[in-house]
Amino acid sequence: MRNFILDFILDKAGRLALASGVLALACMAMQPAYAQTFTTLHTFSGGPDGGTPLATPLLYNGGVYGTTSGGGAHASGTVYGLTFNPVAATVLHSFAGPDGAVPIGGLVQDSSGNFYGVAYRGGARNRGTVFEVSAAGKFTLLHSMGPAAEGSGPAGTLVLDPAGDLFGTTYAGGETNGWGTVFEYSAGVYTTLRGFAPGGALPRAGVLLEAGRLFGTTSGDDAESSAGAVYEVGVVEPLYVFTGGADGAQPMGGLIGDSEGNLYGTTSAGGNGSLGLGNGVIFEVNIKAGTETVLHTFTGAPDGSVPAAGLGADAQGNLYGTTSLGGAHGFGTVFKLDTSRNLTIVYDFTGGADGATPYAGVVVDHAGNIWGATSSGGSAMAPGGYGTLFVISPAI
Repeated sequence: MRNFILDFILDKAGRLALASGVLALACMAMQPAYAQTFTTLHTFSGGPDGGTPLATPLLYNGGVYGTTSGGGAHASGTVYGLTFNPVAATVLHSFAGPDGAVPIGGLVQDSSGNFYGVAYRGGARNRGTVFEVSAAGKFTLLHSMGPAAEGSGPAGTLVLDPAGDLFGTTYAGGETNGWGTVFEYSAGVYTTLRGFAPGGALPRAGVLLEAGRLFGTTSGDDAESSAGAVYEVGVVEPLYVFTGGADGAQPMGGLIGDSEGNLYGTTSAGGNGSLGLGNGVIFEVNIKAGTETVLHTFTGAPDGSVPAAGLGADAQGNLYGTTSLGGAHGFGTVFKLDTSRNLTIVYDFTGGADGATPYAGVVVDHAGNIWGATSSGGSAMAPGGYGTLFVISPAI
């Protein structure tokens, strides 16, 4: 399963039908990398501790928690925890199949410290599961995707509302042409809120909960060859449909919002680039106007290519993210887009002990530390390695 998401993205990108329309680009200046300290916190072995983390880690109680899509006791993925003082990596759960397999999405946490997530496969019909894991490692299977109308392949991280209800997406399935769903899990009841097409198709990412409204991205629209959309649950027409040209194509990551009614994200393709596919963009969509602004167009080098995750933000409103490929060494980058819309390369992965191909995004803590994961690299014992956990600390 180590190459699942790489094959997933490249296969989808290879079937893009890119439009030749022209949009006004916001061409932002590249800035040199600023001084920082990069630390590899853990190197996954692909064995009992897991391998190939694809989701952005979660910070909790001084530790780092998340999922791996492979490895573990049954080679079906894990839920992990990394704590400090001393440093200790713990497997909270190893998936075995009936409880789920290949967790691609990350974790969300309630006020009692319990983690919630989804597995892309496994369960009663091998269509995925919704699960709960306590901080002590007690696992509870909440739901196995059943009939086709419930959807199949939940891949994005869940979101939790103040009442304790969970919201998520499935990449496929559903009553409407099988292009995926948005669902709610509340008090033991699973409800399909939306089926896609028309109005989007194939949601790879989870949803954003903003002032009681749910927003998200789809990697396609009404057909696999289309370039994706930004949608709101409960609204039939998409907020914005990507053309596949300069505005970007195939957003694989989720959204974040600001207080002005703007949504921010990345596309894994489109923009300017070789072979007409492009290297992806950072975009802004205004909810009220339904308009898109390109904040940065990736070139492959030196800024990176194929941003596959959503964005993180710091207290000042600067945006952070990763590219899974490109950069100075071809193994991806961590970038910062400041409030003046200048892009800075924070870190270039070398493919060695530091890791490679970060499909996960990053999270920024209150001290300015940037936490993330790579899906490969790190281990010299296996070609390519099984990924790493890292932190980038600002210079003092």
